[in-house]
Amino acid sequence: MATTVRKWIGTTPGGTPRALTPSMVLIALIGLLTLVVLAAAGKGAVVIAPMEIARMVLHALGIGAREGFSDQQWAVFTTLRVPRVILAVLTGAGLAMAGAVTQGMFRNPLADPSLIGVSSGAALAATSAIVLGTTPSLHFLALLRPVLVPLAAFAGGLLAVLFVRRVASREGRTSLPAMLLAGIAITALAEAGIGFFSSISTDEQLRNITFWRLGSLGAASWPMLAIIVPAALIGLIPLTRLAHALDAFALGERQAVHIGVDAQRVKNRAIVCCALVVGAIVSVTGIIWFVGLLAPHMVRLVCGPGHRLLLPASALLGATLVTVADLMARTLLAPAELPIGVLTAFIGVPLFLMLLRQRQSWIV
Repeated sequence: MATTVRKWIGTTPGGTPRALTPSMVLIALIGLLTLVVLAAAGKGAVVIAPMEIARMVLHALGIGAREGFSDQQWAVFTTLRVPRVILAVLTGAGLAMAGAVTQGMFRNPLADPSLIGVSSGAALAATSAIVLGTTPSLHFLALLRPVLVPLAAFAGGLLAVLFVRRVASREGRTSLPAMLLAGIAITALAEAGIGFFSSISTDEQLRNITFWRLGSLGAASWPMLAIIVPAALIGLIPLTRLAHALDAFALGERQAVHIGVDAQRVKNRAIVCCALVVGAIVSVTGIIWFVGLLAPHMVRLVCGPGHRLLLPASALLGATLVTVADLMARTLLAPAELPIGVLTAFIGVPLFLMLLRQRQSWIV
C-alpha cells in the first residue's frame, strides 16, 4: 500500500515523495465525499438520478420549480435519504475526529474513543433501557419509550467518561495512563452488565440488543437530527481548535507544558468534547466499529501526523467511509438491511492490517 501511495503522490526530480499541500488534500476529500453523498442519495429501491437530485435541491432552496421529478422521488428524498445521509456524514466525521484527538492525546496509534469508556457506557445504558423499558413495574418509563434508548445511551456514555476521569484524577490533574486503565476496567464491567441484562431478556429484547450493538442509521429522521446535530456540533467545534496542543503533546506532556500548553485544560476539553460527540452519535446509531481508529491512520499515511490537517481530513474521510458503508448496508441485500457496524468492521479490519504492515515507515 505504501508503494501505491508513493506512486499516487508522485516524486520530485530528486526521487523523494512530493508533498501534498493541505488544500489539495482537503479539496480531494471534499470532492470524494460529494460523489459518495450523491450516490447515497440516489441509490435504493427508488432510484434518483443526479440531475433529479439537483432539481429537488434547487426546489427545496426555493430557486427551481417542482418539476423534473416525481412525487414519490420527492417524498423518498426529503423524508428518508437526506436525513440518513446527513446522519452518516455526521457519524463518520464525529467518530473520526474524536479518534484522531484521542490518539493525539494518548500518543497511542491504537487509541480510539472507546478507550475512555464512552461506547461501553452507552451500550450498557442502552441495553438496560431495552430490557427495563417494558417492565410493568416501571410503567412510568412508557412515556419516554420512543426516546428511552437514545437518552439512556447518551447519558450512559457521558457518565462513564466522567467516572473514568474522576478515577484517573488526583489533586486536579488527570493521569492519561490511569485513565486508560480505568477505561479498560469500565469496559469490562459494562460488558458484564450487558451480559447480565442479555441473560434476563426476552427473545425480542435480545434481538433489539444485538441489533443496537451492531449499529444502524435506520433511525434517521428530521426530529432526531434536530436533537443530535446541535449536541454533536457543540463537541466537534472545540475539537477543531486543539491542533496546536495535540502537536505539542506529541513531544510529551511535560514538554508541552514547557512550551506554554495548558495540558490539564487541553485534556479536560478533549475528554468532555469527545464524550459529547461520540455519546450523541452512538445514542442513535449504536456501536460502529473501526471508523475512529482507521480514518486518522489513512490520513497520516498520506499527509503525516500534523493535526492542523489531520483533524479536518480525518473528519472528511470518516464521513466518506460511513456513507459508503451505509449505502452498502442498504443495497447489498435489499430489501433487507445489513448492520452498518458489521460492514465497517469488514472494511476496516483488512485495511487496518495492511496499514500495520507499513507501520514502521508510514504510520507515526
